[in-house]
Order: sequence, then C-alpha cells, then structure tokens
Amino acid sequence: MDSPPKLQPGDRVAVVSPSWAGPGVFPAVHEQSLRRIRDDLGLEPVEYATTRTQGTPAERAADLMAAYADPSIRAVFATIGGSDQITVLPHLDPAPFRNDPKPYFGYSDNTNMLNWLWTQSIASYHGGSTMVHLSRGPAIDPEHLSSLRAALFETVDLPITPVSGFRDEEIGWDDPRALTDAAPAEPNPGWVWHNADRMVTAPTWGGSMEIFHWNLAADRWIRPNEAYTGSILLLETSEELPSAGSVFRMLRNAGERGLLEQFPVVLMAAAKASHFGSRPDRGKRDEYRDEQRTAVLKALEAYNPSAMAVFGVEFGHTGPQWILPYGGRLTVDGPERRIIAHF
Repeated sequence: MDSPPKLQPGDRVAVVSPSWAGPGVFPAVHEQSLRRIRDDLGLEPVEYATTRTQGTPAERAADLMAAYADPSIRAVFATIGGSDQITVLPHLDPAPFRNDPKPYFGYSDNTNMLNWLWTQSIASYHGGSTMVHLSRGPAIDPEHLSSLRAALFETVDLPITPVSGFRDEEIGWDDPRALTDAAPAEPNPGWVWHNADRMVTAPTWGGSMEIFHWNLAADRWIRPNEAYTGSILLLETSEELPSAGSVFRMLRNAGERGLLEQFPVVLMAAAKASHFGSRPDRGKRDEYRDEQRTAVLKALEAYNPSAMAVFGVEFGHTGPQWILPYGGRLTVDGPERRIIAHF
C-alpha cells in the first residue's frame, strides 16, 4: 500500500477522540497539545463533536468519517487511547477513507483504527497521542518530534535509534507539573536482537498486543493469514502490564491460527513496567521486561523459530516514543543492528 500523502505548513488537521474523550476531563493538557500543533508543527488543529465530550460509538465514527470526508483536513490525530474503540469500527463507511486516504496517528486502543485502515489498504502511523506526546512536560521529545515531522512532511529514510533516557513513569494530568516538568528518566536498558542474521525491508502490521488479541477474537477485522506474509510484526504492551503468561498465550493463539509464522521479523517495544497504581523498583521492572522477552521467544520458538526479533524498541507506551509506519515500510538490518523507517 502507498504511504499517506504529505502535508504542507498551515494545513488543517483533525484532532479526534475515537476512544476516551480525555480532553474534556483534562482540558489544560488538551489545550497545550493544540498550542504545540500550531507552534511546533505549523498546523491548524480542528476539533469535532466528540473530541471533548464522550460520544457513542456511532457518534465517534461520524466524527472520523467527517474528518476524512473534508478535503481541507490533511491528517487525523487521536487525542488518546481507551478501551472500546473496537465498537466504533462497525459504524464506519469505508468510502470517505478510501477516497482520501490521509494519515492517521495513534497507538494503544487506536490499534483498532490502524488495523481497520490497513484492511482498507490505507497505510497510517503507529504512535502519537496528542495528550501524551504533544502536551506533556516542557517540550515534545526530540525523537517523537523528528519522526512525526518526517511522517507529516518528508519523504525520508529515518534511522530509528535507541534513546538515551528511558521514561517509564508519568506525572498525573491532575498535577500542574505535568504541563511543565519531565517525568523521571533512567538509563535505557537497550535493544536485544535475536536471529539477527539478515536484512528485511517490508511493510508493517500489529500494534498493541492486547488490542491485537481482541481483533483476533472478533475475527471480522482480521484478513486471511497469507495477507500478512512477509510483513514486519510490531507489538507493544500497555499500562495494563500483562503478565508474561498472558503475553505468551496471546502469541500462542496467533500461532495456532497460523498467523505468527507469516512474519519474518518481530519488533517488540520497550515494555512499560510501571503505572500509577504499580511502581515497582528498577530491579522488578527489569525482571518484568526480561520475563516478557522470554515469553515472546518461547512463542516464536514454537511457531516461527526462524524469525528475527528485536526487543526494547521505543515505539510503545514508554517514552520517548518513535512514530513508525503502519502499512508503510521499515528496514530491519540484523547484521548492522539498524532499523530504518521509510517515510
């Protein structure tokens, strides 16, 4: 599928809440993200009826269709994730999306939209939440900003590299410091490579592992296995902190379906191991990530033993976060230990 069309400075972009209407709960955070869309990206944000007010699934779908039907809107930004976006999908008419396949940015629960767009042969971008990555702290993280600008404005091959400072904790949006202060950082545990004996350039698919598993269960939004053959599988886990056993079982189920074996490369994002209700010490967090990696390798050994895998890539719920093509192409170069995003 073709990469989404590029934008020009001054273009209008939709800011939508297809899951949780977080902007209505934390308006100061939302307003800061709108300012940064204008000031840092040079774009004009446009809100919709359910951006700040929680709408029904049909109402949220109507906003998405309106954004794609409006020729003056040139990209669509999700404000935040949630837990029920899968209920929005049945209300979507594919026509406006196919007629003007503009870029969509989101992750977490937005894996539902990314996958739905993929089934319509529309490439998009995994990553980005206006309330998380554009509003928190003193500035947008350089890694996020450079990859977001590349996705929006450039035709470029961008190296995706390990970040120096790794953030696993957050400052709550009910704390005014969330708008001005960076959450505490720790040394990056780095990437771990497995079967790194080849170079693969291919389109991507996947997303949040929990949502990936929902879509497998629902089945209606999953295509036949051969549709994914040769693609790079992106996987990341959320602030729900699934156990290593749960991660294995989700991949085992994909393996039993015959899906897991379709991917020559698996990229597993740096796993979030801390949340507001659970903040273990550094040792426990490292142990959690190690156990998750072991679970993924166990599933690959059973269902796709030749797959190359890279663990710890910063494209999930930790920070900073790289934006990655979804349906667009990545190069994963095992011998050189490099990842290149083709924007």
